[in-house]
Amino acid sequence: MTTLILFAHPDPARSRANEALLAAAGGATVNRLATRYPDGAIDPAAEAAQVLEHDALVLQFPLQWYAMPALLKDWLDAVLTRMVYVHGDTEGARLRGRKLLVAVTCGAPESAYRPDGRNGFTLDELLRPLQATALRCGLAWQAPFVVYDARDAAPDVLAQAGARYAAALAALAA
Repeated sequence: MTTLILFAHPDPARSRANEALLAAAGGATVNRLATRYPDGAIDPAAEAAQVLEHDALVLQFPLQWYAMPALLKDWLDAVLTRMVYVHGDTEGARLRGRKLLVAVTCGAPESAYRPDGRNGFTLDELLRPLQATALRCGLAWQAPFVVYDARDAAPDVLAQAGARYAAALAALAA
C-alpha cells in the first residue's frame, strides 16, 4: 500500500516537530504544498492524479487558529471539488475507500484541548470538519495522529513522536 502525505505549513523551515515527523515518513510520498505552490496556484488535475496513485492520504499540518493552514484548505477546495463533484463518476469513484489520516501538531499541551481547557474544545471537535469531508468523499477516517506541545518539545520528545508517526504510517499502509 502506498501513502501520500500532503504537508502544509506556512513556514516549514521553522517547524522542528513537522520536520521530525517527515524524517520518519519512510517510503511515503511527501507533497510539500508550500514548496510546490509558492504562489498558491494549485493544479487540481496534477494533484488528483497524484492522489489516485496512492492508497492512503495523510493531511499533515500545524493547527493554527483552530484550523488547517490556508494552503491546505485551498488544496481541499480545488482538488476534492474536482474529484468528487466535477469528475465524481471517474476520479471520485476511484477516491472512495482510501484511508485518510490527519497528522496534526499543536503548540499547546493536551490539557488546552478540553472543554474546561483554555481552547474550550477537544481536538476531535476542532477536526470535525475534516471528518465530515472524509465522509462526503467516501474516505475511511482514521483516528488522528497528534503531537501536543510541539512548539516547545525537546529533541528526545520529537524523536519519540517520529517513532510513533512511523508506526502510524506503517499501520495505515497495512
